[in-house]
Amino acid sequence: MPRLDDRLKAVARQIRCGTHADIGSDHGHLLVALLKSGRIRRGIAIENKPQPLENSSRSLRGLNAEVRFADGFAGLSVGEVDSASLCGLGGETIVRILDAFPDRVPDRVVLQPNRRPEWVRRWAIRSGFHLMDEQIARGHWDYPVLSFQRLGSITDPAYGGLDHEAALLFGPLLMKRMPRLVHDRLAEERLYLRKLQRLGPESAARLRVIERVLSAAPAAERS
Repeated sequence: MPRLDDRLKAVARQIRCGTHADIGSDHGHLLVALLKSGRIRRGIAIENKPQPLENSSRSLRGLNAEVRFADGFAGLSVGEVDSASLCGLGGETIVRILDAFPDRVPDRVVLQPNRRPEWVRRWAIRSGFHLMDEQIARGHWDYPVLSFQRLGSITDPAYGGLDHEAALLFGPLLMKRMPRLVHDRLAEERLYLRKLQRLGPESAARLRVIERVLSAAPAAERS
């Protein structure tokens, strides 16, 4: 994928459709890569700030794409796109954008929260979206890339057999597919949290979940 860092490459690999909208396109590079690689036929970039709007307009000039000045899904009509992406935002911000116009959110979404991915996973559960794929892209820190498909109110099987609270925090598919890697990362985080002289309520709750997951891990992973 041209001109993409590892984070956006991981996002791009999850997208293949007719019309795709990138919400908060920033520079438009994701849509450029998707269009030039043939993974989408048409792109729509949505921006609510003048400079990123100008950046995306410049990047996408001459391609089968449209750049719109709007706040999130307010810039789309119902059923206009096959899939959408929101990248590089906090989980709480992504959820706010998704909840603002739920009828305009397509059945397929790829979300890349920079923090608090559990907010995104909770949104998906209450909104009838199932977690289809979950990746970690390396960068300044680990970036989760989450792909969801709207499948209705039935229980998402991704969470089956797992500590539900831990799966929300750390990713159900990651816990199943890469248990040793997840275990090692949680062990590092536990060590860091234990060294802090004082923990806020959120960090203390997170540490309790980590302790529970690590204590339940197989002996081979604890060694």
